[in-house]
Amino acid sequence: MSATEENPMVLILSILERGKGKSYMEMMRTRDIHFHSQTMGFGTAPSEMMDILGLGSNDKDIILSIAPQQTINALAVNLRESLGSSRYRGLMMELKLSAVNRLAAEMISRTTTQPTQTKGEEEMRNEYNHQLILISVNQGCTDEVMHTARGAGAMGGTIIRSRLADGGMMSHFGIQDVMEEREIIMILAASTIATNIMDAVNKEHGIRSEANGIIFALPVERAFKV
Repeated sequence: MSATEENPMVLILSILERGKGKSYMEMMRTRDIHFHSQTMGFGTAPSEMMDILGLGSNDKDIILSIAPQQTINALAVNLRESLGSSRYRGLMMELKLSAVNRLAAEMISRTTTQPTQTKGEEEMRNEYNHQLILISVNQGCTDEVMHTARGAGAMGGTIIRSRLADGGMMSHFGIQDVMEEREIIMILAASTIATNIMDAVNKEHGIRSEANGIIFALPVERAFKV
Protein backbone atom coordinates (compact mmCIF):
# COMPACT_ATOMS: atom_id res chain seq x y z
CA MET A 1 0.00 0.00 0.00
CA SER A 2 1.38 3.39 -0.94
CA ALA A 3 1.67 6.32 1.46
CA THR A 4 -1.19 8.10 -0.31
CA GLU A 5 -3.46 5.09 0.20
CA GLU A 6 -2.59 4.92 3.90
CA ASN A 7 -3.19 8.65 4.23
CA PRO A 8 -5.79 9.50 1.52
CA MET A 9 -6.52 12.96 0.17
CA VAL A 10 -9.52 14.87 1.55
CA LEU A 11 -11.46 17.76 0.01
CA ILE A 12 -12.27 20.71 2.26
CA LEU A 13 -15.06 23.10 1.24
CA SER A 14 -14.95 26.37 3.20
CA ILE A 15 -17.61 29.09 2.96
CA LEU A 16 -16.47 32.31 4.62
CA GLU A 17 -17.43 35.96 4.89
CA ARG A 18 -16.13 37.89 1.86
CA GLY A 19 -12.61 39.14 2.45
CA LYS A 20 -11.70 36.45 4.98
CA GLY A 21 -10.37 34.02 2.37
CA LYS A 22 -6.80 35.34 2.23
CA SER A 23 -6.16 35.18 5.97
CA TYR A 24 -7.94 31.81 6.14
CA MET A 25 -5.65 30.32 3.49
CA GLU A 26 -2.63 31.77 5.32
CA MET A 27 -3.85 30.01 8.48
CA MET A 28 -4.25 26.77 6.52
CA ARG A 29 -0.72 27.07 5.12
CA THR A 30 0.74 27.35 8.63
CA ARG A 31 -0.90 23.96 9.21
CA ASP A 32 0.67 22.42 6.11
CA ILE A 33 -2.38 22.74 3.84
CA HIS A 34 -1.14 24.42 0.66
CA PHE A 35 -3.43 23.47 -2.26
CA HIS A 36 -6.38 25.90 -2.56
CA SER A 37 -8.79 27.20 -5.19
CA GLN A 38 -10.98 30.23 -4.49
CA THR A 39 -14.22 31.55 -5.98
CA MET A 40 -17.06 33.83 -4.91
CA GLY A 41 -20.57 33.13 -3.71
CA PHE A 42 -23.57 34.82 -2.14
CA GLY A 43 -25.49 34.04 1.03
CA THR A 44 -29.24 33.53 0.87
CA ALA A 45 -30.15 35.75 3.82
CA PRO A 46 -31.40 39.27 2.91
CA SER A 47 -28.74 41.96 3.41
CA GLU A 48 -30.93 43.84 5.89
CA MET A 49 -31.14 40.71 8.06
CA MET A 50 -27.34 40.38 7.95
CA ASP A 51 -27.05 43.98 9.19
CA ILE A 52 -29.51 43.35 12.04
CA LEU A 53 -27.59 40.25 13.12
CA GLY A 54 -24.25 42.05 12.85
CA LEU A 55 -22.89 39.48 10.40
CA GLY A 56 -21.51 41.95 7.87
CA SER A 57 -21.54 41.28 4.14
CA ASN A 58 -23.79 38.67 2.57
CA ASP A 59 -21.06 37.96 -0.01
CA LYS A 60 -18.93 34.86 0.50
CA ASP A 61 -15.43 33.59 -0.20
CA ILE A 62 -15.59 29.92 -1.21
CA ILE A 63 -12.39 27.92 -0.95
CA LEU A 64 -11.68 24.35 -2.04
CA SER A 65 -8.62 22.78 -0.42
CA ILE A 66 -7.02 19.34 -0.74
CA ALA A 67 -4.82 17.80 1.94
CA PRO A 68 -3.96 14.39 3.43
CA GLN A 69 -6.46 12.96 5.92
CA GLN A 70 -4.02 13.04 8.85
CA THR A 71 -3.32 16.73 8.29
CA ILE A 72 -7.04 17.49 8.26
CA ASN A 73 -7.50 15.47 11.46
CA ALA A 74 -4.88 17.61 13.20
CA LEU A 75 -6.53 20.79 11.89
CA ALA A 76 -9.93 19.60 13.11
CA VAL A 77 -8.63 19.20 16.66
CA ASN A 78 -7.12 22.68 16.46
CA LEU A 79 -10.39 24.15 15.20
CA ARG A 80 -12.25 22.69 18.16
CA GLU A 81 -9.69 24.03 20.64
CA SER A 82 -8.84 27.49 19.28
CA LEU A 83 -11.22 28.70 16.55
CA GLY A 84 -14.58 28.35 18.27
CA SER A 85 -15.17 32.11 18.07
CA SER A 86 -16.00 31.93 14.33
CA ARG A 87 -13.03 34.11 13.43
CA TYR A 88 -13.76 33.73 9.70
CA ARG A 89 -17.55 33.78 10.09
CA GLY A 90 -18.08 30.65 8.09
CA LEU A 91 -18.18 26.89 7.81
CA MET A 92 -15.63 24.23 6.89
CA MET A 93 -16.88 20.91 5.50
CA GLU A 94 -14.85 17.74 4.97
CA LEU A 95 -15.75 15.63 1.93
CA LYS A 96 -14.24 12.32 0.87
CA LEU A 97 -12.53 12.03 -2.51
CA SER A 98 -13.07 8.81 -4.45
CA ALA A 99 -10.00 9.46 -6.62
CA VAL A 100 -7.21 11.95 -7.31
CA ASN A 101 -4.46 11.80 -9.94
CA ARG A 102 -1.35 10.21 -8.45
CA LEU A 103 1.13 12.98 -9.27
CA ALA A 104 -1.06 15.61 -7.61
CA ALA A 105 -1.42 13.44 -4.50
CA GLU A 106 2.33 12.89 -4.32
CA MET A 107 3.02 16.62 -4.72
CA ILE A 108 0.58 17.50 -1.94
CA SER A 109 1.95 14.77 0.34
CA ARG A 110 5.55 15.89 -0.15
CA THR A 111 4.73 19.47 0.89
CA THR A 112 3.01 18.22 4.03
CA THR A 113 4.64 17.25 7.30
CA GLN A 114 2.81 14.14 8.47
CA PRO A 115 1.53 14.86 12.00
CA THR A 116 1.42 12.37 14.78
CA GLN A 117 -2.04 11.46 16.02
CA THR A 118 -3.41 14.14 18.29
CA LYS A 119 -5.32 13.37 21.45
CA GLY A 120 -9.02 13.61 20.73
CA GLU A 121 -8.60 12.95 17.01
CA GLU A 122 -10.39 9.60 16.94
CA GLU A 123 -13.49 10.74 18.78
CA MET A 124 -13.92 13.54 16.25
CA ARG A 125 -14.44 11.14 13.37
CA ASN A 126 -18.02 11.30 12.07
CA GLU A 127 -18.87 13.81 14.79
CA TYR A 128 -21.43 15.35 12.45
CA ASN A 129 -23.88 13.52 10.24
CA HIS A 130 -24.63 16.04 7.52
CA GLN A 131 -25.34 16.20 3.81
CA LEU A 132 -24.27 18.93 1.39
CA ILE A 133 -27.30 19.50 -0.83
CA LEU A 134 -26.58 21.01 -4.25
CA ILE A 135 -29.47 22.49 -6.23
CA SER A 136 -28.91 23.82 -9.76
CA VAL A 137 -31.71 26.13 -10.93
CA ASN A 138 -32.41 28.79 -13.54
CA GLN A 139 -31.07 32.18 -12.55
CA GLY A 140 -33.64 34.22 -10.64
CA CYS A 141 -35.33 31.25 -8.96
CA THR A 142 -33.17 31.00 -5.85
CA ASP A 143 -35.44 33.03 -3.56
CA GLU A 144 -38.41 30.75 -4.20
CA VAL A 145 -36.27 27.62 -3.86
CA MET A 146 -34.77 28.79 -0.56
CA HIS A 147 -38.24 29.67 0.75
CA THR A 148 -39.29 26.07 0.07
CA ALA A 149 -36.06 24.67 1.54
CA ARG A 150 -36.45 26.70 4.73
CA GLY A 151 -40.01 25.47 5.07
CA ALA A 152 -38.58 21.92 5.10
CA GLY A 153 -35.96 22.74 7.73
CA ALA A 154 -32.99 24.33 5.94
CA MET A 155 -31.22 27.06 7.94
CA GLY A 156 -29.66 28.85 4.97
CA GLY A 157 -27.52 28.40 1.90
CA THR A 158 -24.84 29.80 -0.38
CA ILE A 159 -25.24 30.58 -4.08
CA ILE A 160 -22.66 30.18 -6.85
CA ARG A 161 -23.32 31.63 -10.30
CA SER A 162 -22.82 29.16 -13.14
CA ARG A 163 -23.58 28.50 -16.80
CA LEU A 164 -25.18 25.43 -18.36
CA ALA A 165 -22.56 23.97 -20.67
CA ASP A 166 -24.90 21.76 -22.73
CA GLY A 167 -28.67 21.69 -22.36
CA GLY A 168 -29.25 19.36 -25.28
CA MET A 169 -30.03 16.39 -23.06
CA MET A 170 -32.87 18.26 -21.36
CA SER A 171 -34.36 19.25 -24.70
CA HIS A 172 -34.20 15.61 -25.80
CA PHE A 173 -36.50 14.73 -22.89
CA GLY A 174 -38.93 17.55 -23.70
CA ILE A 175 -37.79 19.90 -20.94
CA GLN A 176 -38.13 23.45 -22.23
CA ASP A 177 -37.11 26.97 -21.14
CA VAL A 178 -33.82 25.82 -19.62
CA MET A 179 -31.67 28.93 -19.13
CA GLU A 180 -27.94 28.98 -19.82
CA GLU A 181 -27.48 31.25 -16.80
CA ARG A 182 -27.79 29.02 -13.75
CA GLU A 183 -27.28 29.29 -10.01
CA ILE A 184 -26.14 26.52 -7.71
CA ILE A 185 -27.47 26.61 -4.16
CA MET A 186 -25.39 24.81 -1.52
CA ILE A 187 -27.20 23.84 1.68
CA LEU A 188 -25.56 22.07 4.63
CA ALA A 189 -28.24 20.06 6.43
CA ALA A 190 -28.43 17.29 8.98
CA SER A 191 -28.97 13.92 7.35
CA THR A 192 -32.18 13.53 9.35
CA ILE A 193 -33.83 16.37 7.40
CA ALA A 194 -31.85 16.39 4.13
CA THR A 195 -34.29 14.06 2.38
CA ASN A 196 -37.25 16.23 3.44
CA ILE A 197 -35.55 19.32 2.03
CA MET A 198 -34.71 17.61 -1.25
CA ASP A 199 -38.21 16.16 -1.63
CA ALA A 200 -39.85 19.52 -0.94
CA VAL A 201 -37.61 21.36 -3.41
CA ASN A 202 -38.07 18.68 -6.05
CA LYS A 203 -41.86 18.80 -5.69
CA GLU A 204 -42.06 22.57 -6.17
CA HIS A 205 -38.96 23.34 -8.25
CA GLY A 206 -37.94 20.08 -9.95
CA ILE A 207 -36.59 19.63 -13.42
CA ARG A 208 -39.99 20.09 -15.14
CA SER A 209 -40.82 23.26 -13.19
CA GLU A 210 -40.00 26.86 -14.09
CA ALA A 211 -36.80 26.57 -12.08
CA ASN A 212 -35.67 23.38 -13.91
CA GLY A 213 -34.10 22.25 -10.65
CA ILE A 214 -31.51 19.48 -10.56
CA ILE A 215 -30.92 18.25 -7.00
CA PHE A 216 -28.32 15.96 -5.49
CA ALA A 217 -26.41 15.56 -2.22
CA LEU A 218 -22.97 14.59 -0.94
CA PRO A 219 -22.18 13.07 2.48
CA VAL A 220 -20.18 15.40 4.75
CA GLU A 221 -17.69 13.67 7.02
CA ARG A 222 -17.40 16.58 9.44
CA ALA A 223 -18.42 20.23 9.63
CA PHE A 224 -16.98 23.02 11.78
CA LYS A 225 -17.55 26.69 12.39
CA VAL A 226 -14.46 28.70 11.52
